Amino acid sequence: MSRKQTLWLTVAAVLSVIVAVQVTSAPQSPSRFIAQADIPTVAPGVDVLAGIPEIPARIRSYDYRRDAFGDAWTDDNTAPGGHNGCDTRNDILDRDLVDKTYVAISRCPTAVATGTLRDPYTSDTVPFMRGSQVGAAVQIDHIVPLALAWDLGARSWPEPMRVRFANDPANLLAVEGRANQDKGDKEPALWMPPNAAFGCQYAMQYLAVLRGYGLPVDAPSVPVLRQATGTCPRG
Repeated sequence: MSRKQTLWLTVAAVLSVIVAVQVTSAPQSPSRFIAQADIPTVAPGVDVLAGIPEIPARIRSYDYRRDAFGDAWTDDNTAPGGHNGCDTRNDILDRDLVDKTYVAISRCPTAVATGTLRDPYTSDTVPFMRGSQVGAAVQIDHIVPLALAWDLGARSWPEPMRVRFANDPANLLAVEGRANQDKGDKEPALWMPPNAAFGCQYAMQYLAVLRGYGLPVDAPSVPVLRQATGTCPRG
């Protein structure tokens, strides 16, 4: 994966173990800072789950609907180039892909036409070409899936907060399509990236999103997340 992508992923992960975010009806995005290290470090003795409430298990509901989180993508996000006429999907592709060419589409003057994804979930190199199958090979994953967030408490949020969550770059990654489909809406107890080398970053970012939005962690996922964050460098 690119250094830019790795640096960005580190942002909330590093800070989430230093500062406990107080969540209100306008939560703090976990993606507003610049980190200097490639991989999150955890200070000795720091509990990476501190401040995150724990529930016995996820209770899956059947009233989830995607449109509760607004239209698929908006231009109201904090990704590099946000509010530029390009929706969140196009901004994340631009952020995460390398070796890019661009094309103007609709209101987006800098949509990625071609590029390469160095997939963090599988460590595969995936070519991207815009077209009728644009979503097949490279997809945008919600690190904390929308349906999972719904079950953990997002159903009670006001709609603007759900729209913000769905478009928050801190919760989004361009990934290999098959890995994204395999993950679905699973919690960490049921799915972690096949690329174990990415486990530290994934777990730290997952926890940062939970903390930033005041969501709980399900008990079966706790040991999985602790094991993954246990691979992070200590510093």
